[in-house]
Amino acid sequence: MSEKLQKVLARVGLGSRRHMEEAIAQGRVSVNGKIAEIGQRIEATDELRVDGRRVSFTLEEETRRRVLIYYKPESEICSRQDPEGRPTVFDNLPPLKGERWVMVGRLDINSSGLLLFTNDGELANRLMHPSNEVEREYAVRVMGEVSAGARQALLEGVMLDDGPAKFESFAEVGGEGFNRWYQVVVKEGRNREVRRLFESQGLKVSRLLRIRYGIVSLPRHLRMGRWLELDKDEIDGLAALVKLKPRVGTGLYGLAKRRAEKMQENPLPARRGGFLRQQKRDVPEKRGKAEY
Repeated sequence: MSEKLQKVLARVGLGSRRHMEEAIAQGRVSVNGKIAEIGQRIEATDELRVDGRRVSFTLEEETRRRVLIYYKPESEICSRQDPEGRPTVFDNLPPLKGERWVMVGRLDINSSGLLLFTNDGELANRLMHPSNEVEREYAVRVMGEVSAGARQALLEGVMLDDGPAKFESFAEVGGEGFNRWYQVVVKEGRNREVRRLFESQGLKVSRLLRIRYGIVSLPRHLRMGRWLELDKDEIDGLAALVKLKPRVGTGLYGLAKRRAEKMQENPLPARRGGFLRQQKRDVPEKRGKAEY
């Protein structure tokens, strides 16, 4: 049983297949001590290194594709570690043996809401790539009223520093006075794109919450700082969205959902393990410049 080398490297989260092919062509990848070639196949017993560092891997047939929903609070950063010691979105995730969680997209430090994590780097890369036009939906609180002209401009497209951008849909959903709520959809994941679009019309976002990524919506019962694991049907749906084939294995979203509902009614002390970690952390109310 073997698998193409660039596919293995993409799946473990080191980059897209194209980037991994470039790394192989540059001679940065070795298999069993020999410089690798693009298209080379690798077996489970082979020793794989990138830039001299050993890479742990399993073949696709032996790996269960997993996807987590995580409800990110404000003040958590989207990095594995922070030199300033601030909490990160990885702090609350369940441990993986021989694999690592790959984050799908980012949210800046002042934003909250839905983040996806997967052990399949290729799935993550495809979900994030602009060419696949995967929708991201946000609930946004804006200081001030969006005029008809501003709304039209945001739907037709405006020029930002990194090129044209627009909202695919735009709807007012509530609020009054200077704090009105809108729901917007974008198909790219550019740096602070939603905030910058509103800023282009002289409007300031006071709160931003991601409520959907592709076909996955933020569950109403999921509490901030908690995670749920998707079941196989939802994972296969995400994979199909970006033209990936299903893989053997399931999650336990239904079980996790029922546990979450029970915990909402009768909170228990923090405990380790399980498909839903109900660990409540004291998140400091820090504010600062967005990290991304």
